[in-house]
Amino acid sequence: MTVLASALDPAAPEHLANRETMLAKLADLDAEHAKALAGGGEKYVARHRKRGKLLARERIELLLDPDTPFLELSPLAAWGSEAPEYTVGASLVTGIGVVEGVECLITANDPTVRGGASNPWSLKKALRANDIALANRLPCISLVESGGADLPSQKEIFIPGGAIFRDLTRLSAAGIPTVAVVFGNSTAGGAYIPGMSDHVIMVKERAKVFLGGPPLVRMATGEESDDESLGGAEMHARTSGLADHFAEDEPDALRQARRVVARLNHRKAYADPPLAEPPKYDPEDLLGIVPGDLKAPFDPREVIARIVDASDFDEFKPLYGTSLTTGWASLHGYPVGILANAQGVLFSEESQKAAQFIQLANQRDIPLLFLHNTTGYMVGREYEQGGIIKHGAMMINAVSNSRVPHLSVLLGASYGAGHYGMCGRAYDPRFLFAWPSAKSAVMGPQQLAGVLSIVARQSAAAKGRPYDDEGDAALRAMVEQQIESESLPMFLSGRLYDDGVIDPRDTRTILGLCLSAVHNAPYEGARGGFGVFRM
Repeated sequence: MTVLASALDPAAPEHLANRETMLAKLADLDAEHAKALAGGGEKYVARHRKRGKLLARERIELLLDPDTPFLELSPLAAWGSEAPEYTVGASLVTGIGVVEGVECLITANDPTVRGGASNPWSLKKALRANDIALANRLPCISLVESGGADLPSQKEIFIPGGAIFRDLTRLSAAGIPTVAVVFGNSTAGGAYIPGMSDHVIMVKERAKVFLGGPPLVRMATGEESDDESLGGAEMHARTSGLADHFAEDEPDALRQARRVVARLNHRKAYADPPLAEPPKYDPEDLLGIVPGDLKAPFDPREVIARIVDASDFDEFKPLYGTSLTTGWASLHGYPVGILANAQGVLFSEESQKAAQFIQLANQRDIPLLFLHNTTGYMVGREYEQGGIIKHGAMMINAVSNSRVPHLSVLLGASYGAGHYGMCGRAYDPRFLFAWPSAKSAVMGPQQLAGVLSIVARQSAAAKGRPYDDEGDAALRAMVEQQIESESLPMFLSGRLYDDGVIDPRDTRTILGLCLSAVHNAPYEGARGGFGVFRM
């Protein structure tokens, strides 16, 4: 084996300082995750429990196989939202878990937040979950208790919200099972979730599924009705036929959901690999690898050595394009090709190396893992004349047209077109996560503020006007602060530009869960069709 040697000293002052910085960021992250766990707050949680109902995550826990993990996705959705009523988590829990031995995509409305009503961030989160289910052929289980759209936000929900129902029908048409378990209200647009699911379970005297409730029916038609006769579980089980299974209570509904999944005859495209040897090095070391100042470089091999099986890594072109590390490894038994930024800047050599490596991975049907720490492609006269545009385009072309599954983790900086070349969100990685140390923007805050200052100074000179240096300093400070805040991982995660901000020590486990999910669906690398490479 080619076991990576580590030069890291966990007792070194620099490492310890980096570790303390990371632990402080993780503490901040835990505080924000706690807001998602709190749902609508103590008052509404108490009201929900008084009605004898389980919380969203309790429902998920009962649904899952005992002692199996749940990979929660987008837990910080709506973080930093300008509307205070959009709580962290966006009134929806999504993630991947194992039910009767089958990996499933699970969504659960949080009824303690405005009755589980969907706001614009709930919609984005649900659509992202549907994309993951479709790409990886994961059966979908919807744990439903929602009043439909949050009406004050209807202008942002109604038109794009139709995609939720489109996705359910497309999943079913693709042979990907969909299951809806209805615990309470499922009204208006929410009624179409059970209406368009393959399998529907409703809870006795709790589920209420109708397009319009009694007040709306009275206003629209003058008809007097009650919840149970209009949309109760027993009516739908006996009369309308919408309910396939009638549950006595919530635990019974979740038991029946498990039995539905057990009878799906759903099979993964690939067998699970045998148990793999863990890395040779302590994952605790990951806390101290990334410097607090992202301008300081770090060796990504130290990260690779702590996440891949047996720390075994066969490097590709180690002496060429050295600010990008590429090579082959396995992770929880799954083969992967890894591209990891070393010194931050991507030159022509790194771009060409990456394009060739991506082609090789596609020839061999090997998934790719991108570990980000890049300030982007190199600029300057020498590099422009040397063809950095066409070489960077070559790398982006290869990433864009690669057909093997991609996973991305933002470790440090991920700026400019380097974010694209390393398979950022716009390039549809199957999963994308960020460490608390990560930052992503069009460029670094100081560079962006400096560019604006230069442009403003040149504009003033061209008009023959004096330049206000004091105002310039204030402008630069304001811009730097804005860009810094908008490049932080919690801000980006709140907008669903990643699937979650993760503890570095969990990286190997999370990537293993993702690779297992990815192997539910068949895939084949591109054997051609990369478009024109400008040589």
